[in-house]
Amino acid sequence: MTDTLGTSDERADAVHLLEAEFGELGNRFRRLMHENAQRVSPGMLPAAYKVFTTIARRDQVTPSALADHMLMDRGQLSRTLRELEELGLITRSPDPADGRSSLLSATPEGHARLAAARAPQEGLLTDKLAEWSVEDIRSLTRLLHALTAGIQPGSGEPSSQ
Repeated sequence: MTDTLGTSDERADAVHLLEAEFGELGNRFRRLMHENAQRVSPGMLPAAYKVFTTIARRDQVTPSALADHMLMDRGQLSRTLRELEELGLITRSPDPADGRSSLLSATPEGHARLAAARAPQEGLLTDKLAEWSVEDIRSLTRLLHALTAGIQPGSGEPSSQ
């Protein structure tokens, strides 16, 4: 019986197509991260770029909070932070809330290099969505939020899965 949820075969086909599109989106995102990492510092690995952009976006963060947020091994994170410091992209300052810890921040040079690295892609999403209606953009945003938050679209309630 077909209803708004579709048959189990239709649902399985739709989910497989969605997974494929997410795979393509992930590949595109990884390519962009690699290109941006190279523009920030030739030879920089995408993982270090991700750590750097997370620090830049959060303004100030402790290494412990960063490791938890990124689900990273603390040893690997420590090596990456040293690399970012040596490149002059981040700085550490004492954490006034915990004298045993430090706060990580992007340096002015780091912010400038990040902005320069991202410049070639500025407006890329805007250009791709130029022919989309505002309603379609908002719908996609709402649906992606529901998917990532694990809620039913439009309900705010946790999904049953």
